[in-house]
Amino acid sequence: MSDYLVIVESPAKAKTIEKYLGKKYTVKASMGHVRDLPKSQMGVDIEHNFQPKYITIRGKGPVLKELKNAAKKAKKVFLAADPDREGEAIAWHLAQSLDIDIQSDCRVVFNEITKDAIKDSFKSPRAINMDLVDAQQARRVLDRLVGYNISPILWKKVKKGLSAGRVQSVAVRLIIDRENEIKHFKPEEYWTINGDFLKGTESFEAAFWGVEGKKKDLKTEEDVKQVLQKVIGNEFTVTKVTKKERRRNPAPPFTTSSLQQEAARKLNFRAKKTMMVAQQLYEGIDLGKEGTVGLITYMRTDSTRISDTAKSEAISYIEKMFGSEYAQAKTRGSQKSGNVQDAHEAIRPTSAFRNPDGIKDFLTKDQYKLYKLIWERFIASQMSPAVMDTMSVDLENNGVMFRANGSKIKFHGFMKVYVEGTDDQEEDKSNRLLPDLQEGDKIFSKDLKPEQHFTQPPPRYTEARLVKTLEELGIGRPSTYAPTLDTIQRRGYVSLENKRFVPTELGQIVHELMMEFFPEILDVEFTAKMEHDLDDIEEGKVNWVKIIDEFYHDFSKNVKKAENEMEKVEIKDEYAGVKCEKCGSEMVYKMGRYGKFLACSNFPDCRNTKPILKEIGLKCPKCHEGNIVERKSKRRRVFYGCDRYPECDFISWEKPVERKCPKCGEILVEKRLKKGVQVQCSSCDYKEEPQR
Repeated sequence: MSDYLVIVESPAKAKTIEKYLGKKYTVKASMGHVRDLPKSQMGVDIEHNFQPKYITIRGKGPVLKELKNAAKKAKKVFLAADPDREGEAIAWHLAQSLDIDIQSDCRVVFNEITKDAIKDSFKSPRAINMDLVDAQQARRVLDRLVGYNISPILWKKVKKGLSAGRVQSVAVRLIIDRENEIKHFKPEEYWTINGDFLKGTESFEAAFWGVEGKKKDLKTEEDVKQVLQKVIGNEFTVTKVTKKERRRNPAPPFTTSSLQQEAARKLNFRAKKTMMVAQQLYEGIDLGKEGTVGLITYMRTDSTRISDTAKSEAISYIEKMFGSEYAQAKTRGSQKSGNVQDAHEAIRPTSAFRNPDGIKDFLTKDQYKLYKLIWERFIASQMSPAVMDTMSVDLENNGVMFRANGSKIKFHGFMKVYVEGTDDQEEDKSNRLLPDLQEGDKIFSKDLKPEQHFTQPPPRYTEARLVKTLEELGIGRPSTYAPTLDTIQRRGYVSLENKRFVPTELGQIVHELMMEFFPEILDVEFTAKMEHDLDDIEEGKVNWVKIIDEFYHDFSKNVKKAENEMEKVEIKDEYAGVKCEKCGSEMVYKMGRYGKFLACSNFPDCRNTKPILKEIGLKCPKCHEGNIVERKSKRRRVFYGCDRYPECDFISWEKPVERKCPKCGEILVEKRLKKGVQVQCSSCDYKEEPQR
């Protein structure tokens, strides 16, 4: 038997580490947590300082038995779970189960699974950090108190299988609030005037800016007419030329949140998929002759900090591949928000020299895509800024001013490797050139084109947008974003349409009840404060029991009130107007986990069910009596029609939206593009900016 036993969470991690440590070490996996609160009861002793009652997780008995036997035979046991709250808690639970002194130097942490990092970590083992453990316990107890008190009420009053939680309920609220904003949005008219201009034979564009040196907004067509009436002929004079050199800095390396956002934008990955693939890259990939290697650092982090070793390696790579002028002269300090836990580094490759294309053959398609994204972002973060030559030119005719902007990339810098994505599809103006213009030059307008516009409602949340918003609001932690988004969809509170979150009828019902009886759970500031309090526990500033007690005092009163006063919500069976093809009874709409479906009203004698003609929550614009439903053609293509068909023959290949066209009053539809959707009028030429 080996002298030392090392316990990690996963077999993949165990396999990688064992190769680095040598024959004296045996590495085994706990397969995640071995103890947790029981599923069948609250498991929190409220009367005795909220003490959790932990039990061995069902199915983990044999694993724990194997670990106990191995621990008895070893001279020393090292607990090497992940370097965060959850990992510290796993280590503490293992220590409790295996009778290991938590004050002894039994805990080993590393930020990356490489030979050097692993060997260094075993040179300086430490005691278990109880502040970290308490922070995790506080979170677990808090979530249990919320979930096990509210969920049974929702089961009783609405339907079985529902749940509530600090983070998930706020996420649903954000989605519903955004939907209400869109529904109640009143578009405002505004105009622009764009001009095509000529200097000699060279053409360029400029936009109306103002009159008599003052910026002017064009709100109506009358405003446009007044401006154009003021223009005399087609000769304009260049009154001002401003040339500047602008530097654009690279984005910092990835945090968990920014990785999820960028993987959604550039790779079309869901948050859950991003974290799963990142876990694989972290735990180790077999690279043939090189053996199994962890390719990235730990993927749950709020920090953009990078070790000096990693920086110098990146600089060496950049100088070798691109030249010294592309290497960052001095590293910019990363600014931390008050919410950031800086325990470990940003997400980066474990070696800058491990180029994605060099290891492509050893990776799956998804692993390659994500590793390439992480590697490029990290390398770019250590490169020189891009340098742009910008030019702004003012043109004037009888006091009417147009302005032209242009720029030219003078030095690509980091842009040679990577450019950060955005949520908005804005025209790339980074390389729009202007002719050589000087003050006093005479310019001629070819065409001045007035154009009517309307302000647009805010876009629905994509996964990337929602993660970004939760992070900005201080809601949740890197580890919670992916499971939260997954939970609210599995519960049937929201659905994804065109990669955007839309609240369901069930989600709105639950949200209204939560707003009435548990407003503090949905309060963004309250939830953010709770996250801050959990951070304070981690830093040893406050006792975790005190935080839970303060919360529970008012919360328990709301629970009693809800139990007594919340009325039962009957989601009544709604007749669908079609007969069951098996028994001839009426079919009714039923609410399931994933929304509505059709079921026979003669249940349980007849158990026939079928997919619904999915309602989209919109009255038919043609007959104004029926509802618009989603249908499928014989070729399985989705289209939209009135549920009163054949009495009403309304049909549309594009999905109608609730808002009317601000230009002509006809219905607006969502037209699918290659990337995203565009809202446009079904009748006139009105179009809104595409949404990714």
